[in-house]
Amino acid sequence: MISCPTVQKDVIRSHYNLTTLFYRLLWGRHIHHGLWEESSNPSLETSDYEKTSAIAQQELTDTLAELVQIQSGEDLLDVGCGMGGSSIHLAKTFGCQVTGITLSPIQKYWATLESRWRGQYCNTQFLCQDAETAEFSPEAFDVIWSIECTEHLFDKQAFFQKATSWLRPGGRMVICAWLAGDQLDNEDAVQQVYDVCEGFFCPSLGSAEDYQSWMENTGLEFQAYHNWTNRVSQTWEICQQRVQKTGVRWLARLIDPNTVMFLDRFETILKAYETGAMQYGCFIARKPL
Repeated sequence: MISCPTVQKDVIRSHYNLTTLFYRLLWGRHIHHGLWEESSNPSLETSDYEKTSAIAQQELTDTLAELVQIQSGEDLLDVGCGMGGSSIHLAKTFGCQVTGITLSPIQKYWATLESRWRGQYCNTQFLCQDAETAEFSPEAFDVIWSIECTEHLFDKQAFFQKATSWLRPGGRMVICAWLAGDQLDNEDAVQQVYDVCEGFFCPSLGSAEDYQSWMENTGLEFQAYHNWTNRVSQTWEICQQRVQKTGVRWLARLIDPNTVMFLDRFETILKAYETGAMQYGCFIARKPL
């Protein structure tokens, strides 16, 4: 695990309060990577990549729903729900009752409005809560779902311990996460991961082995790991082009220096994926009956 001790919780919250609009403009209603076929190489002309990235983001959500076998009427907790994109889609498509939690009050407000707009207000609720201090009743959920949130947690093992208690027997957990990769045998690779942690406000990045261990240590039955690094890295090629085309970095300079650093590290995370310093993984586990 690679750690960045300078990251602070209030900075993470401030980042998402300030950058929610940036995320929406640069990337869309889902705040997560897109999932492409490994052989795809779509044009990055504006009219094409806008459509392609939206499809790829939806593909990631739909692939997770299929892998974890979402069923109609299930109770689902979306940890790090962002602007509610996945929560609202799952509620609408599968008839789930979805609770989404986010550290950002701005994102909570945005997700709530979006759920009203999309007719899913009765099937969703969004809470401004820290995933590390949130409390839910034991065995309250059939599925715990988290896409690119656990990177921001300071005590990941403690979170998995609590989250497992919220699952009903037979319930499933699906996590997508940025990971410290296998190619960390030199200082440059370690520095790449550290720079990503610093720029994207992650206290640490665990490895695939760490995540499997954290899940198994809580009593979950580990079922699958999918390394999707090559299928998501195009995300950052597209984000870089959008920053260049929109001039959003200039706007960020007027708002917050941390946001400028965040935008400048897009190239770093892309390079980390390419060199193997980082991976992108999907983890699936089940609570025994």
